[in-house]
Amino acid sequence: SEGVYDFAYMNPYHYTVFHASLGYAAMAKEKDRKIRGILVARKGGNVKALEDLRGQSVAFPAPAAFAATVLPRAELQKSGIAVSAKYVSSHDSVYMSVARGLYPAGGGITRTLDMLEPALREQLEVVWTTKGYTPHAIAAHPRVEAEMAKKVQHALLAMHAQPGGDALLKAVGFTNGLMPARNEDWDDVRQLKIDELAGLKS
Repeated sequence: SEGVYDFAYMNPYHYTVFHASLGYAAMAKEKDRKIRGILVARKGGNVKALEDLRGQSVAFPAPAAFAATVLPRAELQKSGIAVSAKYVSSHDSVYMSVARGLYPAGGGITRTLDMLEPALREQLEVVWTTKGYTPHAIAAHPRVEAEMAKKVQHALLAMHAQPGGDALLKAVGFTNGLMPARNEDWDDVRQLKIDELAGLKS
């Protein structure tokens, strides 16, 4: 937010914010990937659909966690289903809170749900999945010279073909490598009008 970094890897919502405020320009994104959030509930419980959450408290990890919080909250609001968001600091805390019955449902992502210990994972079920959205951006601050930004972009896009590069990408979950990105790729995120959500304006 202070423009300290020449290059930054940021979630889709933050990219739209810092492109507008500081001019960060997208260079690359993960190839062939859409980012999705999920809502989980206790297996065998009363929550089977979004409508079942109307007027209830729902657990989320943090206000600006894009897939686990921002996407579910935006789509709930779009559907006219008002919930009270409760922030519990981490994905694991969401899952434990829901399993213990402290909240009827909570936001997360498939990857962190799958990483839970089986005993906890088996108590939960995915009751809803968001639509897919453009994933995280690798972006350059406008002070970076165009030639330098292009060199970095070229290196990123060529990583998968370099000795050891594919292994490095897979180690951070980029199984398909990287592809070029344009600012317009995040228009799907802008259409959510996330700034209208209470608590996310900062």
